[in-house]
Amino acid sequence: MADKQPHLNGAYYGPAIPAGEPPRYRPQRERSCCCCLFGILWKILVALIVIVGLAILIFWLVVQPRSFKFHVTEAELTQFEFNSNNNTLHYNMVLNFTARNPNKKLSIYYDKVEALAFYEDARFSNYDVITHMNSFRQYKKSSSPMSAVFSGYRVLTLDNDQVNQLNQDKNDGVYDIYVKLYFRIRYRLGDIISGDLKPKVKCDLKVPFGNNGAVTLFQATKCDVDF
Repeated sequence: MADKQPHLNGAYYGPAIPAGEPPRYRPQRERSCCCCLFGILWKILVALIVIVGLAILIFWLVVQPRSFKFHVTEAELTQFEFNSNNNTLHYNMVLNFTARNPNKKLSIYYDKVEALAFYEDARFSNYDVITHMNSFRQYKKSSSPMSAVFSGYRVLTLDNDQVNQLNQDKNDGVYDIYVKLYFRIRYRLGDIISGDLKPKVKCDLKVPFGNNGAVTLFQATKCDVDF
């Protein structure tokens, strides 16, 4: 008759654990701690994103920042002659602009404004409207005049279609001129002044030829402001 085997509670039947080896459950506990730490960091990150988003939203609702408005109010073109023998364009054009700040709480510093004039996608002149010598601060809910003088001559390479369009515009007495302006501005709220912003302004103009009296009056034109 076989002897009865004693009942061993909690007996370990695997290989013996050498002395000094850490318990086998420790790696699982370390992984659990890492997951817990990652979860805490993730919650902190989400909370920061939410707080920053709410701060931006509150600032936007309180300040309501808006872009400045820009118009060409007057245009005078007294010379625009192209000599096909030497591909030289002689021109004389004056543009008057109006920049308006529609903001109720923000003023604007105009630090630099450069205007470039194009005809048939060919740039024929540029002019520094605002430099550091005549930069200025525009207060809230106000308008400021600016002007640009394009005068001189420039060698242009125009193809036959562009020359034909130039002759057509000459006959009509109105020239399609495209003006692009590059700005460097800053906004001010109280004593806080922003860093440099560099918006671009694009103006599609129909400028009447005004030598000996313009046949067509220039229509004030709103320009596109792009940040």
